[in-house]
Amino acid sequence: MREGKKVTARRLAKKKGAEPIVMVTAYDYPTALIADEARVDAILVGDSLAMVVLGLESTHGVSLGDMLHHIRAVARAKPRALVVGDMPFGSYEPSPRVAVESAIAMVRAGAEAVKLEGGSEYADRVREIVRAGVPVMGHIGLTPQRYLRLGGYKRQGKTRSDAERLLEDALALEDAGAFSIVIEFTVPEVAKAITEKVGVPTICIGSGPYCDGQVLVFHDIVGLSRNPPPFAKKYADAYNILVEAVRAYADDVRSQRFPPKP
Repeated sequence: MREGKKVTARRLAKKKGAEPIVMVTAYDYPTALIADEARVDAILVGDSLAMVVLGLESTHGVSLGDMLHHIRAVARAKPRALVVGDMPFGSYEPSPRVAVESAIAMVRAGAEAVKLEGGSEYADRVREIVRAGVPVMGHIGLTPQRYLRLGGYKRQGKTRSDAERLLEDALALEDAGAFSIVIEFTVPEVAKAITEKVGVPTICIGSGPYCDGQVLVFHDIVGLSRNPPPFAKKYADAYNILVEAVRAYADDVRSQRFPPKP
């Protein structure tokens, strides 16, 4: 664990209006170590590992077992940051009981909170998971697990009715006990209105500058992603740096410079 007080769901919630929240999506031990060394507030073990790490077409392909495997890897880094486990498609939709069982499995794997997609239609799942003692982070706006229903990965909140629905979803999640809410790829003004209305922190991804915090995928930040989303900012070019390092190694082997002769 890095120096400083451990970030808990309660401590994260108290940051609303005090200081911006920094969350990074990471999927394994080394990236968790790096993110925590950079002193982020929360590490989300996201179901986006389906595409970023496993090479799948959508988040639908990742299982609860996959998520538990990666949560364990991140938890082994013993981060100061809050570890949030993403509840994958099919792990909470069937019933509140299934949702609670999945959330408990994530906590046993090392998650300190869980995140699930959906608004008022899943408020009962949020309520029951919280009742079981597990902090819940909500997720509204573009919900990738629902991309088939949404007609693709499209910006949300463009119409008045859609904006009103998103606000209702956020309020329902807060009422159900969510300690924070991710707002993904939503019109910035809608994210701003939601942030001003709810009493819990909002964390944006591609929804503008008005939320209480931001989250990006580790691979997008450092330049390891081949197809990053349009709202991501690349802070390094790690992909080409690593290619050059491996190429230099390959050249040394072929020219018999490595390993050196005694």
